[in-house]
Amino acid sequence: MSGKPTPAQVIKWSVAALDILDKAATLIAKKYDRKNAFTNPQATKDFLTYKLIKHEREVFAVMLLDNQHRLIEFRELFFGTIDAAPVYPREVVKLVLEHNAGAVIFAHNHPSGVAEPSEADKRITRRLTDALALIDVKVLDHIIVGETPVSFAERGLL
Repeated sequence: MSGKPTPAQVIKWSVAALDILDKAATLIAKKYDRKNAFTNPQATKDFLTYKLIKHEREVFAVMLLDNQHRLIEFRELFFGTIDAAPVYPREVVKLVLEHNAGAVIFAHNHPSGVAEPSEADKRITRRLTDALALIDVKVLDHIIVGETPVSFAERGLL
């Protein structure tokens, strides 16, 4: 008998791994949900990594936060292809107003694993920041999830 797993075993293990990541993200969210603020950059990166690393295409998400930076809701908002996702500022503004958020953290994944911000990533972050500034909502960060997450705030890009 060969040591190579069957396709059914690989699928079973993949599903189990995704389940573990979801549970890890849930545990982190519970730790920070409503009583603690998402002010710890590493905890925020961990939470977003567990939420977004499983996707095989780009997914743009928003963490809606109250004025104390406590999580109101995490929402995967836009879904794209392996190397791009369309992001519409109007829809982001609508979501923020709907939840009465005081601040946001943006995140998206790079399925390639390379989390370096592209020029398109920088442009959309500026557009979103400008749009939300009109309604007095702070953009705290934009985190790109890859093998090593990259924070726009830590890089001085916000």
